[in-house]
Amino acid sequence: MLKRRLYLQIYMTLIVSLVMVVLLSGLLWELFGRDRVDGGLLDGASRLVAMVLPASEAPIADQQQAIQMLGRELDVELSLYSAGGQLIASYGDAEELPARFNGESGFHRRHGGPVVSIALPDGRWLVADRRDDDGFKPLLSLLLLLGVVAVCVALVSYPLVRRLTKRLERLQTGVERMGAGDLSARVEVKGRDEVARLASGFNEAAEKIEKLVGAHRMLLANASHELRTPLSRIRLGLEMSDGSLSDKRRAALKRDIAELDTLIDEILLMSKLDAATRVDRSQMVDLVALVAEECARFDDCSLSGTAPEIPGDARLLHRLMRNLLDNACKHGLPPVSVEIAVVKGAVSLTVSDGGKGIDAHDRERVFQPFQRGADRQNIVGYGLGLPLVRQIARAHGGDVALVDRSPTQSAICVTLPLVLET
Repeated sequence: MLKRRLYLQIYMTLIVSLVMVVLLSGLLWELFGRDRVDGGLLDGASRLVAMVLPASEAPIADQQQAIQMLGRELDVELSLYSAGGQLIASYGDAEELPARFNGESGFHRRHGGPVVSIALPDGRWLVADRRDDDGFKPLLSLLLLLGVVAVCVALVSYPLVRRLTKRLERLQTGVERMGAGDLSARVEVKGRDEVARLASGFNEAAEKIEKLVGAHRMLLANASHELRTPLSRIRLGLEMSDGSLSDKRRAALKRDIAELDTLIDEILLMSKLDAATRVDRSQMVDLVALVAEECARFDDCSLSGTAPEIPGDARLLHRLMRNLLDNACKHGLPPVSVEIAVVKGAVSLTVSDGGKGIDAHDRERVFQPFQRGADRQNIVGYGLGLPLVRQIARAHGGDVALVDRSPTQSAICVTLPLVLET
């Protein structure tokens, strides 16, 4: 509904606040402002009036004449009262002295406007009342002034408030587009305030989601394609059998089933690592012993260097090391060497072999699922080994990269942090 729009809520809050300021200002002025006057100023006025007026013992006619002259000069209605409150002389309309005036000098309120009472040194009282013939009303004028200020502030603040909420509405539109399936939805980032940072954060999250969903789609498409090959071989083997399988055919089917099982296991592990925010790194892992155990599985593979224990998931780190060594043996040449070192608060694992390495234009592709170098298409495998290495390394707070060992050789370097990141 319209009344629930954010910019209207902010704007109305501002307007209501201004109205409350106007009302409270008028109320406080009405209650206290008129009566606040400097006591020294009234005392001085009392002495001046006493010097102008005749003494209290002077004839009433003389006092009347003085009051009329003073009233005409000041353009105010004046009433002079005795110490007992009886009217002595006046200029303009004269009323009986209210009892509340006969107490102390100051401003007082009464019907028709404010009046001021001044106690003279001889005990008499002078009451001055400026009858506003032009209809001037101070309280109303103050309220009108504050009202004009409120209107001006409202007019100026509206575009500012609307500008802020429009940016929020654009962010809302982007969220709705993404919720509807448009993963390319992005929000324009303007300014440097919290809304701009929110929009920037949304764009970063949207980009990560788009890449993740794209990777999953590619994984599903490639997995569907790769699964057809062993399934087709199994189907063909079963169709060609006449009810009995030879040892050769049975062994081939077992290999195809094992290949299919390995592929499914790698796909499930990749999906698990994608879905999990972090792995369990509560246990300390002896990385040197782990790497030595994996190196023992391969021929002509050596290990050098030392490193302290690191927090991690031993099962996943075994998988990482096995994939690295398997990749080196399949795509490289012996000997395969693993170097362990501690560099800037992290353990580095560098795996190199005697082959020519990976071409520059393939160095990023090899970390994508089901992607292999152009000259490695006929080698047994599915292109999931190095992508899994990257996922496991990043799940541990590290990363993997290709480094040059020489102008003609490259190596794969994995870095893993020594301590848990908070």
